[in-house]
Amino acid sequence: MTNPRSVSLQAQRRARRTRRSLLVAALQVIAVTASEVAAASNGVVTDFETRQSPEDAWWTGPILASSAASVPRGHFLIEPYLYDSMLAGRFDQEGAHRSVSRSHSVRSTISVQYGLSDRVTVGATPALGFNRASGGPRSSLGLGDLSLQAQYRLTDFQQRRHTPTTSILLTATIPTGKYDRLGLHPEDGLGTGAYTATASVYSQYYFWLPTGRLLRARLDLSFSISDRVNLQGASVYGTPPGFRGHAAPGDSFAAYLSGEYSVTRNWVLALEVAHQHGENTRVIGRNLMRLAHTASAVEYQTNSGSSHSLALAPELEYNWSSRVGLLAGAIFTVSGRNASETITTVLAINYNL
Repeated sequence: MTNPRSVSLQAQRRARRTRRSLLVAALQVIAVTASEVAAASNGVVTDFETRQSPEDAWWTGPILASSAASVPRGHFLIEPYLYDSMLAGRFDQEGAHRSVSRSHSVRSTISVQYGLSDRVTVGATPALGFNRASGGPRSSLGLGDLSLQAQYRLTDFQQRRHTPTTSILLTATIPTGKYDRLGLHPEDGLGTGAYTATASVYSQYYFWLPTGRLLRARLDLSFSISDRVNLQGASVYGTPPGFRGHAAPGDSFAAYLSGEYSVTRNWVLALEVAHQHGENTRVIGRNLMRLAHTASAVEYQTNSGSSHSLALAPELEYNWSSRVGLLAGAIFTVSGRNASETITTVLAINYNL
């Protein structure tokens, strides 16, 4: 007779091997391509005048780390994104990998930004989601939460003074997506139900490599707080159908570090490292239970515990011009605690008007 625990351990090992193989393959592609470019160059470029100029490089931008530069006054920046995510497992409270029922979700966002002035940019990011559990009887398509942003550029990149481009950003997330009263269809939950305020600091700098080509680096830091969410019935917080109460989402912190290498004017290789940390989310209320012809309400309380995750995102950019570019990449969760392990492929277009 097969030991269930042995089967589970084997499945976990296979999942870890698959995840490791995907990451190694992605990193090898980046390393090999960069080596070929370096080998093809005529040697180390040390002359300041012969380096690639920032104006000569075209960029689409990475998936996670947003630009510290502002949109020029009177212009638009439009970025539609398509995300295809698969839940591959979960990291428990000790950081060990656990197999879970796989689920699949697709979502799309479109970021629209407008330059109010040379330093101030405002924007909105609506979201559309599609969820389907593996082998589930139905799928769900609906609106996600809406984000509104305002960005102020503090400094501009200065080559000779080693000054990065920096900016501060304030984001308000409005809960327009469905999050409770889900009944027997948890896949309908596409929002959080919480009003969330996020404060961010973005920075961006250019480095010249020995080949003379540019490496654009970004570091984005964000801190978010959310208000209390009133809940009724089944919800995205895991509450049962008879629940009445509220959820108090914990504060969260995110750090995104990216590097984009200008292989040619049109082609760019990028790699990002993402760290996310979330504090405990507490759910408190009462659950109405019906037994025969009677009903009773029992106390209900859960704590998610704090969580953190680390992810890598290798990406490829192709730019038709300085105004239009295409981005393709993937985000792999490589470690974490009390967090989901996901593999997400991403396709995006960057269009400057």
